[in-house]
Amino acid sequence: MNDTLAVVLAGGKGSRLDPMTRDRAKPAVPFGGIYRIVDFSLSNCLNSGIRKMLVLTQYKAMSLDRHINLGWRHFFCRELGEFIDVVPPQQRIDEHWYQGTADAVYQNIYTLEKERPTYVVVLAGDHIYKMNYRAMVEFHKATRADLTISALRVPKADATRFGVMEVDSNDRVVGFEEKPAHPRTMPGDSEHCYASMGIYVFTARFLFEQLCRDATDPHSMHDFGRDIIPSIIDTHRVYAFPFHDENRKSNAYWRDVGTLDAYFEANMDLIGIDPLLNLYDEDWPIRTYQANLPPPKFVFGSRPIPDPPLGGDRRGHALDSIVCHGCIVSGGEVIRSILSPRVRVNSYSRVEDSILFEGVDVGRYAMVRRSIIDKGVRIPPHARIGFDLDLDRRRGFVLSDSGVVVIAKTDGVEQMLESDHAA
Repeated sequence: MNDTLAVVLAGGKGSRLDPMTRDRAKPAVPFGGIYRIVDFSLSNCLNSGIRKMLVLTQYKAMSLDRHINLGWRHFFCRELGEFIDVVPPQQRIDEHWYQGTADAVYQNIYTLEKERPTYVVVLAGDHIYKMNYRAMVEFHKATRADLTISALRVPKADATRFGVMEVDSNDRVVGFEEKPAHPRTMPGDSEHCYASMGIYVFTARFLFEQLCRDATDPHSMHDFGRDIIPSIIDTHRVYAFPFHDENRKSNAYWRDVGTLDAYFEANMDLIGIDPLLNLYDEDWPIRTYQANLPPPKFVFGSRPIPDPPLGGDRRGHALDSIVCHGCIVSGGEVIRSILSPRVRVNSYSRVEDSILFEGVDVGRYAMVRRSIIDKGVRIPPHARIGFDLDLDRRRGFVLSDSGVVVIAKTDGVEQMLESDHAA
């Protein structure tokens, strides 16, 4: 894979994940306690033997840049030609932000050409999945393709949300439509379609030619799915590569956690007995930055507390949950939840079916249910979140379509909740 360069598109706003994306790009949103969403694409590259990566950022990239600097650079040896470089918009080509996925790569074409790769893997940094890109590159070589597109088998009813490929019996792409109303199905399977995963392998010289051609087209939206792919299907060798899941499960796992409910459900799946996404797979590890923190601690429970104030048990414990390093469950109860690093759950409190980001502090007697609490938020004593959704909405909290409460890391949350309790 020494002749292969990966380009990770990590500049998405992720507006549907607001308020978690008010201060960070979507790829930098925490996932599963200790990870960031981008860690899955980067881990796939590293596990596939790709050791040359460009991460193209755009919106609110400070958190993502810091994460990669702290957690990823030590995997690479620059003296051996290995690197992971975070590349912000440089307006080298024109004075505007990236106008589409193809334009993002085109505006950095000088950086790509300087590395002289034979093959370029273009992928998004905001999806959750495990995939061996090496197998896709080998398929690209074997078919002598100009472009290979990773294809996910999806039910026909769901295909309208994707770019859908029409393929022949040899998996050569003969048609492509972006979010079609009537998607074409797979050969021999009238119930499923091939959906584009937004993962591409290009022969490098061909990619550069197409980017330059597209950049001069005034009618183009400068997007791979909408413009470049449809324009080359009839004239060049374009193939679909069936997605092979490295997750070791019967059903292929790929998630676009682009909405609050999709994000919440994907996280909640991790705490199950046999989750769809296996984070404990030693053969395909997901890497990330892990701070030097002490192990989690659970206190109060070794002896009964006589006559506890306001009733209730003072027992620090967690059930069916993920509890990360640096957490202290101090006499509180955690049920079916994810506690990111340095979370504290104080006495007589209860956290249920929730995701708490790093540094959240849950005060005594507080109750949190079906909520996502962003980094550093302090839940004051006696507060109740997720029990009265009308009240939570009046407080200014964001509610998902299914009623998950999301509290941003903004000033005033503690004072607002305390004033509600006093009233």
